[in-house]
Amino acid sequence: MRLGIPVLDELLGRVPRGKTVTYSIDPEVEGDVFGMQTLYMNLEEGYECAYVTSTMSPESIRNRFKEFGWSVDDFKNFSIVDLYSRYVGAISKERYVVEDPTNLKEIDRIMSRAIEENDLIVFGSLSTILDVCGNETLDYFEEWKDLSKKCVIVSNFTVWPYPNEVLGRVMDLSNAVINIGGIHHRVVLGHYYGILKVDWTDVRGRAVLFKVIKPGGVRAYIPKILVTGPFNAGKTTFVHAISKEAISVDRLGTTVALDHGKVEYKGFTIDIFGTPGQERFDPILRVLGGEALGVILVVDSTKPETFPRAKQMLEKTTKFGLPYVIAANKQDQPKALKPDEIRRLMCLPDDVPIIPTVATEGKGVYEVLDALISLLIGGGYGKLEGKA
Repeated sequence: MRLGIPVLDELLGRVPRGKTVTYSIDPEVEGDVFGMQTLYMNLEEGYECAYVTSTMSPESIRNRFKEFGWSVDDFKNFSIVDLYSRYVGAISKERYVVEDPTNLKEIDRIMSRAIEENDLIVFGSLSTILDVCGNETLDYFEEWKDLSKKCVIVSNFTVWPYPNEVLGRVMDLSNAVINIGGIHHRVVLGHYYGILKVDWTDVRGRAVLFKVIKPGGVRAYIPKILVTGPFNAGKTTFVHAISKEAISVDRLGTTVALDHGKVEYKGFTIDIFGTPGQERFDPILRVLGGEALGVILVVDSTKPETFPRAKQMLEKTTKFGLPYVIAANKQDQPKALKPDEIRRLMCLPDDVPIIPTVATEGKGVYEVLDALISLLIGGGYGKLEGKA
């Protein structure tokens, strides 16, 4: 199976059959979408998939999928394991129905059948079953794991203040654990997911910011990329080439405040901000540089006399330690310098990407974005597939 989560698929690869993956979710995060997205992406690939619901009715589950633009009713390979309806005294017509959701033996009988008949089992909330049935739930979960030689089990597990031995047991029973949490500063400022554990590949700890989009699901999120460079280098054209929804504040064709664009690209949601090139706007550059995650420096390849100013602007932003990429723009012009010449004249290190671009035609702009994303999240990004 694949997890269907941006970046994680590239870092972890396909999940081997017989493995158990746990999404360890902080209570303040909307995390159930992770398991849902994993299930839906594998439905599309034709695998037999079952979703275990213990917190809401099957109809509500189907509607929850639809919130993200995923109509599971279109798939004959989708089933629900219903641990909810009988608990509230409702009738259920699902393929798998647990008559007494408080009885682990009854749950075990239905779960064993579901594991035998499906390629992927997703627990909508393993923590809820634990709350209802007690710690013995994890003993049965271990049996289900042992039974799932041809099946992948994925669990959403909300990390309530359980005893450490319970949390440790969940960790031990999982072949991979993905932590889903919030970034706090008095309030929740953002969300991230990161790999705590994986036993089928060698991946160092990596964390990725994300947003939940409706419709769309989980998207890796880069909140601010700064596009800067000297006057008339082509920054505004670059931003508009990479974002069809970009807006600019300009006067007589010259940017006098900001360019702003939003990009949906290869599973990422990215906000891009472009700055004016004149020196009187440098205070804006310093403020945005302190808040950005990465920098794209656009230079006019035909005007080496502007390179000192470009280097000055770069230094104002990279003093914060930001990764950066050079967009060598206007490569369609006869006097355009090649990337190696630009590197020499600007005295840039060999490991700084310099990408030829023609922003007016959209050439090279996504290659620049690819290079910066790779610097931000590491080498696993190089395997990403898809189109803007």
